[in-house]
Amino acid sequence: MARTAEGTPGAPHILIVGGGYVGMYTALRLQKKLKRELRRGEVKVTVVDPNTYMTYQPFLPEAAAGNISPRHVVVPLRRVLPKCTVRKARVTELNHDEGWAIVQPLAGPPERISYDYLVMAAGAVPRLLPIPGLAENGISLKTVGEAIHLRNHVLEQLEIAESTNDEEMRRKALTFVFVGGGFAGVEAVAELEDMTRDATKYMRKVTPQDLRFILVEATDRILPEVGPDMGRWTAEQLRGRGIAVKMNTLLKSAVGGQIELSDGSAFQAGTLVWNAGVKASPVVRQGDLPVDEKGRVKGTEYLTVEGLVRAFTAGDNAAIPDLTQDGEFCPPNAQHAVRQAKLLGDNIVRSLRGKTLKPYVHGNLGTVAGLGLHKGVANPLGFKLKGWPAWFFHRTYHGAMVPTFNRKIRVVADWTLALFLKRETVSLATVEQPRADFELAALDDARAKAKIAEAATETKAAKPAA
Repeated sequence: MARTAEGTPGAPHILIVGGGYVGMYTALRLQKKLKRELRRGEVKVTVVDPNTYMTYQPFLPEAAAGNISPRHVVVPLRRVLPKCTVRKARVTELNHDEGWAIVQPLAGPPERISYDYLVMAAGAVPRLLPIPGLAENGISLKTVGEAIHLRNHVLEQLEIAESTNDEEMRRKALTFVFVGGGFAGVEAVAELEDMTRDATKYMRKVTPQDLRFILVEATDRILPEVGPDMGRWTAEQLRGRGIAVKMNTLLKSAVGGQIELSDGSAFQAGTLVWNAGVKASPVVRQGDLPVDEKGRVKGTEYLTVEGLVRAFTAGDNAAIPDLTQDGEFCPPNAQHAVRQAKLLGDNIVRSLRGKTLKPYVHGNLGTVAGLGLHKGVANPLGFKLKGWPAWFFHRTYHGAMVPTFNRKIRVVADWTLALFLKRETVSLATVEQPRADFELAALDDARAKAKIAEAATETKAAKPAA
């Protein structure tokens, strides 16, 4: 007999941990394939995630650079999953053998949820290294919140340089270090360099020549996914824009904003962006699921969890065999996650109906990367594209892939307006401390009251006795 969310006999309950690519697309697939069952209450789907939206991560660099509104790179889960229950919560414990999970909601005590089918789709988090000062001074670019903060922070550094005559402070503010030469790191440094160059047009003291962008990569090439030739071309393009590309170089320390690299160089930097890889979300280790040496859930070609029944997984938190590459695993990218999710949803339906599961097989369609406005690199289906054609293909591909018609229209509208209107380069750093002025006003009121009370006391003391 099936276990419901309340633990009583009833309809099968499918618990999806994570609302990212795999979580959202799996739920969408289940809504489509189990439309009648969901309407009749014969099956239940619950999605648990700390955020009630899915982030289209390929657009985060453009959101940070102001090409796209941050609101348009996220998809509200409750709007696109009306037949599912969406819980804003974190999974803190999981016991698949007994079929339950402990979730911590936004407010209130933890709750226990029983389930029949599990989908582990918690995704990935930044892979940090024990580098002094990194945790205190670095920032990644995996969430929309980080994109908004990074944009405001970078523009605020320009304001600092514009408003001071201290040369040491100016050099620090105008030095931007990006660690990681993969897609995330290269797109981030390229887009933000493009934005800051635009911003200096409206400044009197800061010029493009004052900007110092540094890309640090531990290996001997950047963008390995596009091949060595295209990687070298990208490095040359970045250097031509004044971006220092340091390969075979490691970040050794970042204490107090003092950057120390393995090549012996040391300097102050006001911005440190860390995009040197990801690791499986720690949520996958909060239970009894089997994990490999990298902390990923051990998966099979059927997108099931190795050795378990009614447990499925895919995406960045899973080690899924790549049947097109003998002995390899599917890389953690959106291309695989979206396609895995659709098959995962289909395989759950097949399992519910007692049918044979199908294996996941998908060949690489190529990769694309944006390098700022009208600049890019791509190798779709083996064809090498550079510059404007690659940038156009990048936007065409991602414009088609961003989920929901609503978001497609909004993103295209952002791009279209950018053809006729200048980019906004205003820092809204105060939104991160919205109560600052309120607290200052309260402090001023307290000081004023103290002065009035002090004056009254002095007057009373000076008044002659009757």
